[in-house]
Amino acid sequence: MSGAGAPSRDLDLDGTGLSITIVAGTWHEEITNGLIEGARRALTAANVTVTEVRVAGSFELPVVSKAALEAGADAVVALGVIIRGGTPHFEYVSDAATSGLTQVSILTGKPVGFGVLTLDDEKQGLDRAGLPGSKEDKGAEAAEAAVATALTLRAIHGA
Repeated sequence: MSGAGAPSRDLDLDGTGLSITIVAGTWHEEITNGLIEGARRALTAANVTVTEVRVAGSFELPVVSKAALEAGADAVVALGVIIRGGTPHFEYVSDAATSGLTQVSILTGKPVGFGVLTLDDEKQGLDRAGLPGSKEDKGAEAAEAAVATALTLRAIHGA
């Protein structure tokens, strides 16, 4: 795990007026719940309106994220956990989630905070989930990225 080069997380984001949807998978419940809590904390601190939607897994994140954005969300925070197994399934799901979420952002013109963890083992996820004893809080980081990007787009569009 490398956090080297990460930007400072001392962001003072005021997302008043923004509506952001957390879209999260259901696999690997402890890790996913940690990601969700981190995202909630960051979004609450940024004063945004938050809704949450759960989906079966990371493969379903793109289509539901797109629906949330088309329904009026200013941004989405997509959270999922994919742990490598003994088959190529990991690569397929990781690529589909990553490529799909990128396409959603480009097609809608709205930000998707990327909080999909692609892991070799459960310990890596626990280290990144924002739980007590975790080294990182990837849910909060994804939420902060979504808010910061939504604010940048708001400024560009003059709204």
